[in-house]
Amino acid sequence: MKKHNFNSGPSILPQTVLEQAAQAIMEFNNTGLSLLEIGHRTTYFMEALAEARALVRELMDLDDSYEVLFLHGGATTQFMQVPMNLLDTNETAAYCDNGIWGNKALKEASLFGNVNVVASSKDKNHTYINKGFDIPADAKYLHITTNNTVEGTQWHHIPDTNVPIVADMSSDIFSRPLDYKKFALIYAGAQKNMGAAGVNLVVVKKDILGKITRPIPSIMDYAKHIAADSLMNTPPVFAVYVALLTLRWIKAEGGLEEMGKRNLEKSNLLYQTLDSLPIFTPTVAKEDRSQMNAVFVLTNPAHEAPFLELCKERGMVGVKGYRTVGGIRVSMYNALALESVQIFCDLMHEFAASVS
Repeated sequence: MKKHNFNSGPSILPQTVLEQAAQAIMEFNNTGLSLLEIGHRTTYFMEALAEARALVRELMDLDDSYEVLFLHGGATTQFMQVPMNLLDTNETAAYCDNGIWGNKALKEASLFGNVNVVASSKDKNHTYINKGFDIPADAKYLHITTNNTVEGTQWHHIPDTNVPIVADMSSDIFSRPLDYKKFALIYAGAQKNMGAAGVNLVVVKKDILGKITRPIPSIMDYAKHIAADSLMNTPPVFAVYVALLTLRWIKAEGGLEEMGKRNLEKSNLLYQTLDSLPIFTPTVAKEDRSQMNAVFVLTNPAHEAPFLELCKERGMVGVKGYRTVGGIRVSMYNALALESVQIFCDLMHEFAASVS
């Protein structure tokens, strides 16, 4: 039975990427060695790393004023690494609290300086994105989470501000065209749209660094990682290579314009189906619905367990909502085919008919 992978992360990868990565484990680029065996400072890996960094700049249309880093620790490490590098003890950063991950980020930032929560959707269980809020001109930066994986909301308009914007893009990186020049720093765990778990992408505008007085541990200092070309310590070689393969795939498929077109088509299909069936109840404001993670509940809670059982029987993987939220979550990342979304929508119709 074919599996339809709606996991929220680690999530679906393109089939060609899986095949190429598997081959590289057995033998990398005709070297006679596995990718897992080569030295990270050999030309074999350094060329792969350089290509991956160049592809990030190309896809984001960024110039050399931005640096691209592949680091350990995942996006969660960036909750502390960002303020450690950008926020002095007596300074204030602006944060938007639009869900679990943004809330975790602001709590970590408060260990290094002052945090001003300029927008929060907590009053409605994070089911919408704040708009028209004030951003203090003296804030060192504004932090947003562009897509809220758990709650199913997404920023469809990036705020216009002179304050540097820091964005956690873990779950919608490379999923749509954006003016990436609006951001001073972007970070993202790879395990959604960009590759395998184990590596974190950081894209940083170099002129925002070096402005704090606090000593920074070397391994946490962006400037030192830049000077070392992401090779300050042994990088997660396999995860970086899978990211390179995925970036190549995105470019070959038509880049971010094509990814955006496909993702809009998939999410429109899912939400149109959701809105047409009273048995299901969407939980997110329509204008703020995520193209990546559709979140909803069964109108009758007693229907949830049999619906999830039917999904399991039909090979629908990863549709149970986040453990602290419940309900249903359908993740539709770049590598997910429209066909899988259509089959899931057909199942929704079938289930609705069976209980009506």
